[in-house]
Amino acid sequence: MNSTLPRSQTLDRVLVLEMVRVTEYAAIAAATQIGRGDEHAADQAAVTAMRDALNQLPFDGTIVIGEGERDEAPMLFIGEKVGRAQGTGPKIDIALDPLEGTTLTAKAGPNALAVLAVAEEGGLLNAPDVYMDKIAVGPGYPAGVINLAKSVTENINAVAKAKGVAPRDIIACVLDRPRHEALIKELRAIGCGIVLIPDGDVAGVIATTNPDTSIDIYLGSGGAPEGVLAAAALRCVGGQFQGRLMFRNDDERGRARRWGIEDLDRIYGLEDLAKGDVIFAATGVTDGSLLKGVKHRRDGVTTTQTVVMRASSGTVRWVSGEHRLGNRA
Repeated sequence: MNSTLPRSQTLDRVLVLEMVRVTEYAAIAAATQIGRGDEHAADQAAVTAMRDALNQLPFDGTIVIGEGERDEAPMLFIGEKVGRAQGTGPKIDIALDPLEGTTLTAKAGPNALAVLAVAEEGGLLNAPDVYMDKIAVGPGYPAGVINLAKSVTENINAVAKAKGVAPRDIIACVLDRPRHEALIKELRAIGCGIVLIPDGDVAGVIATTNPDTSIDIYLGSGGAPEGVLAAAALRCVGGQFQGRLMFRNDDERGRARRWGIEDLDRIYGLEDLAKGDVIFAATGVTDGSLLKGVKHRRDGVTTTQTVVMRASSGTVRWVSGEHRLGNRA
């Protein structure tokens, strides 16, 4: 139990299992498109299912991390209102990615997830849909062991010293992208092991908290919305995270200012991105290092695996679901 963080009475009214149901519905819907080569269809299926599930719940919710801005996304856009108790129910902020890993799903790759985080109103950063430079480690390290203002080598050396190993014994997780060529080259020069992932940087960040993955640190740039979701998960289980927004043009800078971000060079810490009590849930779409994917059994039962966490209690629950056709309970 995290005795220093008070439980949110608002989130007490948003049952943890309801969040599980939301990500389960999205994952099951997305799973119908596994291996079919259509990223848009996979994403649309997950978005529609998650939106329908959210609108059944008795709260006054606002999407602060979604599929994009209103003019870019027909559903679950930033600023959209969800829940069936608008104006009367508890006010919550929602960060979501109905399908984190659209390409992974379309190609039947590993680690595709349906992901959701909720907090009290104002608890989650309204991050624009731009890139974010990220660095993360799991629990057990002294505060401040990582710092985006320092070089990759300095951060690797600091983590290695805190862990009591040589820098070459550190395993880093990095998205396999051309933009990370220099980062990968620097890690190779140090002698680090590198786990290159094709997509899914929320799962990549969370992997730093799981000793079974052997991943010590996450490095590199990915979507800012995914950074908020990953920070929400780390708030629940421990760890450190820093992120800095990256802008390729004036349009992206203007987008950030529209969402109230004035300091464009700011380095965000864990609680800048997700503060107060937080609930995080993720359901596997395809098999991965974190969760098993959706399975359709011959007896007509669909199975799911979900992890759900809460910051105030430090509780992590692994939920295995069996779903029968025609029954959404």
